[in-house]
Amino acid sequence: MRKHLKRILIFIMVLAMVVPAVTAITNRAQASQQGSTKVANEDVVISSLSTKAPKYIFLFIGDGMSYPQIQAASYYLGTMKSNGGVETQDLEFMNFPVAGTAKTFDSTSFCPDSASTATSIATGYKTYSGTINMDTTLTIPYETISEKLKQQKGYKIGVISSVNLNHATPAAFYAHQASRNNYYEIGIEMVESGFDYFAGGALLKPTGNSGNEKDLYKVAEASGYKVIKTQEEAEKLTAKDGKAIVIAETLADSSAMSYDLDAAEGEWRLADYVEKGIEVLDNNTGFFMMVESGKIDWACHANDAAATIQDTIAFGKAVDTAIDFYKKHPNDTLILVTGDHETGGLTIGFAGTKYDTFMTNLANQKISYAKFDSDYITRYKKYDTKFETVLSDIKANFGLMPSYDKDASKNPTLVLTDYEYHKLLDAYNMTMNGIKQLTQEEKLLYGSYEPLTVTITHILNNKSGIDFTSYSHTGVPVPVFAIGNGQDMFEGYYDNTDIFKRLAQLTAVK
Repeated sequence: MRKHLKRILIFIMVLAMVVPAVTAITNRAQASQQGSTKVANEDVVISSLSTKAPKYIFLFIGDGMSYPQIQAASYYLGTMKSNGGVETQDLEFMNFPVAGTAKTFDSTSFCPDSASTATSIATGYKTYSGTINMDTTLTIPYETISEKLKQQKGYKIGVISSVNLNHATPAAFYAHQASRNNYYEIGIEMVESGFDYFAGGALLKPTGNSGNEKDLYKVAEASGYKVIKTQEEAEKLTAKDGKAIVIAETLADSSAMSYDLDAAEGEWRLADYVEKGIEVLDNNTGFFMMVESGKIDWACHANDAAATIQDTIAFGKAVDTAIDFYKKHPNDTLILVTGDHETGGLTIGFAGTKYDTFMTNLANQKISYAKFDSDYITRYKKYDTKFETVLSDIKANFGLMPSYDKDASKNPTLVLTDYEYHKLLDAYNMTMNGIKQLTQEEKLLYGSYEPLTVTITHILNNKSGIDFTSYSHTGVPVPVFAIGNGQDMFEGYYDNTDIFKRLAQLTAVK
């Protein structure tokens, strides 16, 4: 009997220890199954209890922009200011009181595209790369934060982009398409959105793939939009003109706005379209403005560090315009600055320069890779231009020079080594002979770009202490900077879908 009693007591003691442990494990497992979104949302509820909805919301998206692009711009500005010294000059948004971090993967990949990542930011849902605001069955559309604010709150809505207005990122705030390449259908949805202000690059495929559809600009005019295609008209635009679509007068590659590096004096930049947007959208009810700098992404795809940095700086100036507005309405304004994903695998540091960087070298680049293609490469092919003449153009536009150049001794960090010289010569021959079938090595060297142009930028990048790992997107997380009403809700390390969820909770949309 004593033996049995002893065994029972031991069993009870063990049970007393095991049950709480099992319960704790079970609770943790259940929490894990529910996912991090639930925890994030609970945090949002706590931090938003004393926050009223902002009347004016700015969402700035640097396409392809993450920490490396931002920091490279800061280092470049500081280095130029100090004439080569180790000094930084922050973009103003880098000093916002709140800085969070967002993961960017989508339903397809850890290296996602702009359509799916913009969908996550705009709707709070993951989807496939290449898909805009549709679920993974491609049958269920998702409503965007901009649509909700327009329909439920009566906010005016603005969408601005330095690339085409029916490109993936701007489209993700008004369209719902299985493919981002459905440009005409996206354009129709843009008009049907009834949003108040669109500005930036021209519409792609305005008459459809066949060229026989009704022109999108005429469709827009018939729906009550004022379509503006000159800077003079844009300057005269006021809120009294009603809904407007403003297309940049000067269009560059792929009918997008000019790279900031190529923009002429007096030509409107991204900041100008934001300033005009504030003027026409400002009202007592409120507005939401999404602003994309799309050519940061394009420059990174092409591994053009100088163009990347200059467009990132221009993006910062566009944010500064919103900051000026915030200073007048600090209790009613929220500004968010983020990226959709990182592009190019940009790194500050290169094996050939070890622990050194020479950022001032990038100031020698006068035009973007795209303009060099259109203004120089086209001419070289047409007139069979000799390599010595090409070298002269490279020096004038990028600062690079062979060792025998008369200015070589004055610019040692820009002098081509024998290895670099022959890389340029090989790329020149490849460009002049025409690209037929690239080997694996050539694909890694040139990607899908003009061999000569991308080799020039690679060499200048490397001599500056900068490198790229890819011609595509990467899985690097992106920063989320916040200032204004509701800023604390954007602290932490979270998924990009939480940007939507926190905005939706802050504004109390259904």
